[in-house]
Amino acid sequence: MPDWLIERGIGETRAVLVEGGAIVEARILLDGAMRAGTMLEARLKQTAAPAIALADRVEYLLPGGAPGTTQGAPLRIAVTREAIPGAEPWKRPLARATDEPATPAAPLDGRPVAFPSPAPNALDEAGWDDLVDQARSGIVEFPGGALRLSPTPAMTLIDVDGTLPPAELAVAGAVAAATAIRRLDIGGSIGIDLPTVPGKLSRQATAVAIDAHLSPPFERTAVNGFGFVQIVRPRRRASLLEIWSDRSSAEARALLRRAALSGSGARCLAAHPAVISVLERNPDWLEMLARQLGGAVTLRADPALAMSGGHAEPA
Repeated sequence: MPDWLIERGIGETRAVLVEGGAIVEARILLDGAMRAGTMLEARLKQTAAPAIALADRVEYLLPGGAPGTTQGAPLRIAVTREAIPGAEPWKRPLARATDEPATPAAPLDGRPVAFPSPAPNALDEAGWDDLVDQARSGIVEFPGGALRLSPTPAMTLIDVDGTLPPAELAVAGAVAAATAIRRLDIGGSIGIDLPTVPGKLSRQATAVAIDAHLSPPFERTAVNGFGFVQIVRPRRRASLLEIWSDRSSAEARALLRRAALSGSGARCLAAHPAVISVLERNPDWLEMLARQLGGAVTLRADPALAMSGGHAEPA
């Protein structure tokens, strides 16, 4: 039976749904992000489109506006989408006006796993490192081909390429894309560029493969003659791809996880200067790590290290 595992880390909480010993679905919940489903007391900052509500100094866009509420007046809002990493205004959190009572978001049900937890570690055994590599690189390999995933302001694009015959590659790529969408928590508008295959029956086989491997709810178009299909899924938070697009912050949190699993005692974290800069801006993260390790934590910037090459050294 599928089993959610929840690992409370530093700066983020990781949740994975494990089936058959492998991760089939994953989420990264960033600390400080107001989760979708939360009801908040706010104040209407702007009535002109786009309407904006302010709650705890955070701005929420209200696509549906706030009819009957004047600028500056209090109102209650329900968060519908968490903030998405990036500077574009549309990536601010979204909400709607509501009369429902102010409440926190529903808890993520699952089985907590001990953290830090030296080997064996439940998430690592299920393939957490491989999942992170996919989110970091945007490349998902499958037998006979590979996906290249690119988050854009309009949609997440998935390009399918490989060495299989076109009809086989289209079906295999569709299965891999549907699986990756679920694993990497991709929502919103998604475009899949499959190999062009002749004949309506071949295109229908590709569509059937998507429907069989992508859990609802979602809507999709038919696969057109050029092999393109569009999918729309609910989008309540950033995908793992979008979280890793803020590369230095994601690498900093990943380094903290590796350090916490490295044993006990004082540690020096050596990493690329951009990663060290993120850690310096978050001293509370370092304090939490020091308490977990039972020793002091120091930092060392090394320009020769790749962004993903940070490691913990005995101090």
